[in-house]
Amino acid sequence: MSSAAYLDIHALQTLPYSNVNRDDLGAPKTLVLGGKERTRVSSQSWKRVVRHQVEERLADPTYRTRRLIAAVAECLGEKHEWSEELALQGGVEVVRAMGSKGVKIEPPKKNSDGKPDLTIPRDTSVLFFVPPSAVEALAHLASEHPDEITAQLNAKKPSSKGVLPTAEIEEILATRNASVRLFGRMMAELPSSHVDGAVQFAHAFTVHSTNIDVDFFTAVDDLLGEGETGSGHMNEGMFAAGTFYRYANINLSQLAANSDGDIGTVKQLAGEFLRAFIDTVPSGKQNATGATTVPELVHIAVRGDRPVSFAGAFEQTVEGHRGHMADAQGVLSSYAADLAKVWWPDTVLFSGHSRFGEAMELSGLGQEVDGYPQLIQAALGAITDGGPRGASR
Repeated sequence: MSSAAYLDIHALQTLPYSNVNRDDLGAPKTLVLGGKERTRVSSQSWKRVVRHQVEERLADPTYRTRRLIAAVAECLGEKHEWSEELALQGGVEVVRAMGSKGVKIEPPKKNSDGKPDLTIPRDTSVLFFVPPSAVEALAHLASEHPDEITAQLNAKKPSSKGVLPTAEIEEILATRNASVRLFGRMMAELPSSHVDGAVQFAHAFTVHSTNIDVDFFTAVDDLLGEGETGSGHMNEGMFAAGTFYRYANINLSQLAANSDGDIGTVKQLAGEFLRAFIDTVPSGKQNATGATTVPELVHIAVRGDRPVSFAGAFEQTVEGHRGHMADAQGVLSSYAADLAKVWWPDTVLFSGHSRFGEAMELSGLGQEVDGYPQLIQAALGAITDGGPRGASR
């Protein structure tokens, strides 16, 4: 029997009239599949809300930011009681110490007389992805070098190499937490902080063809003068609706490597990711549409060979003679059953599903489990039994 290597999660979810993820023109994103245009929700949009829920539930946030200088300066001011000007210089020195690695600092903004205003934090040339504890550690490191940083602040021509130890800063920036272990971190300028992501997250797409609807709307001005008519504002919004196929997988071996081989951490992070995948919806235009639905079907498989998406099940559109969801569930189950006939049976360690709504047999999706929480626990049990490759037990 193979050991657990990948965890696949598939979902079917209907979003009503909505625009949770728009393109540069404000329209719902689309793709063409099987010769038909479908509505799409990008992986980065849905993955962001998944990441935030994982962080919230674990009380383990992560900053993705170009404003590392300001973050370090704020910490120096609040926790080490440095003046605003010196604290900003401390943040600059943290980044300046990485200058030889290719990390650059934007030029200072100019004040009204055209001179550089060194009291305004500057952005970095790259996005950092670090936990708050790393920012605090960088501030603490800077706080141990007040004389050197003060000299840089007062120098007519500060040293471009910086005055803080680069190796220690790199070590701090290599810190990992839940989000880094799951989603990875890539920064070409600092290879030592690179972490391969354990999660692959597909773009969601409708199982049927869709049309973009244009909504013309007006806003009434409540303070019109006597006899005045007309609206205070007119505009258009673009929306769509549909039943989406969603998919993601976790490379359990990579997650184990990212978690120093700790099987407990692997199970915890995998479980939180699965819950967040089921539990979240992107936030775009939600105040105007309230499209906060849940998946009506979730299928999870633990595999010992490779991840397998079932996107091919919907290359041909679901016509939906009685709505799209029921037919899409049948199509997904049939596709999985057909795949099982030609695939290696000993590579699937667990296969199960949970759903609500119209009852039908979905034998191709493994055992039926009562409830999404129970489905997640059953899948995690398969990981425990086999253990991801590279994990300690």
